[in-house]
Amino acid sequence: MNINNNAYAESLHKDNFQNPAQWSYISDNVMGGKSKGSVYYDMGEGSSIAYLSGNVTTKNNGGFIQIRKNLKDINLKDAAYVKITAKGNNQKYFVHIRTSGTILPWQYYQLSFTVTKEYKEFILPISEFKKSGSFQASKINPKSITSIGLVAFGRDHEAKLYVKEVNFYGKEK
Repeated sequence: MNINNNAYAESLHKDNFQNPAQWSYISDNVMGGKSKGSVYYDMGEGSSIAYLSGNVTTKNNGGFIQIRKNLKDINLKDAAYVKITAKGNNQKYFVHIRTSGTILPWQYYQLSFTVTKEYKEFILPISEFKKSGSFQASKINPKSITSIGLVAFGRDHEAKLYVKEVNFYGKEK
């Protein structure tokens, strides 16, 4: 699939971190975890880079750091894919999507991607995101998406994730 060519798929919402105030840093500290991290935005002309870094630890029932963007006012009803352009430290990271049906803080849908030291595009089909709990719908209804998170999660490790762009695409034409 060539989602860079608008003849094949339509971009529904693109974020290249030009407005970092739309993103929030969240860690497991909100629930007593011990992970430590930060996000830094390298502002450029036309695009920026979000750099999420820190030490993720599963101590005290923790295990994540993330940046999250609220998408409640974005029309994503036709979304079929999320494209992430990222690089990092050869580790696995996750995209977490929350919907109007993920009411509890520990509910989300997730899909992983593994970065290398060079920027790469990751095309993540929304239909392949897996639910985190048994009381959620088995698949995401794109019109109910309320937020997206870029997450270092689930194991003790050092996080170094650089992200240039997050883009939601519609189905192929």
